[in-house]
Amino acid sequence: MMSEITVHVDGTPRRLTVDTRTTLLDALRERLGVTSPKKGCDHGQCGACTVLCGDRRVLSCLVLAVTQDGARVVTAEGLAARGQHDGERHGGERHDGGQRADDGLHPVQRAFIDCDAFQCGYCTPGQVVSAVGMLDEFALGWPSAVTEGTRPPRLDHAEVAERMSGNLCRCAAYVNIVPAVQRAAAASGTAAPGAEVAG
Repeated sequence: MMSEITVHVDGTPRRLTVDTRTTLLDALRERLGVTSPKKGCDHGQCGACTVLCGDRRVLSCLVLAVTQDGARVVTAEGLAARGQHDGERHGGERHDGGQRADDGLHPVQRAFIDCDAFQCGYCTPGQVVSAVGMLDEFALGWPSAVTEGTRPPRLDHAEVAERMSGNLCRCAAYVNIVPAVQRAAAASGTAAPGAEVAG
């Protein structure tokens, strides 16, 4: 059965007709040519296909495209524009280690580059998108499985590792991914007000 849908991908409305069994990942990659979400396991276990739908991180290989009619989907390609809008909301200043980021990248993208938080790069788009969603969740005060109490006092190694545990890196670049997420939190002001970010 075919269905006509409109999905707003990285700020651009895209209309297409899809088989109702088509996943959002396949619609993005095969039908719309948006290839930053990667097909890794295709079973929701690796996180390489992570995108933001309505500012929530989702595994696009597990989501049917027809359920996203009218939705706003952000991939790693669209994060730079989101980073610019976030900067405008914070007075037009986007910071990275005390310096203005003029390269047009989202603070998380910049932190991954600065911390060398990738090797082969296949999982990186999903890692970056997941980190953006995770930092938003942290800022909203959502606890994780390792959070003590109702609000995490620190975005320490254990918090970041737990919150990013759905994204696998087969190259084992975790030693740099965790500091990159912590650096992005400090650089973008994403951490909850009063929260201490481990550095």
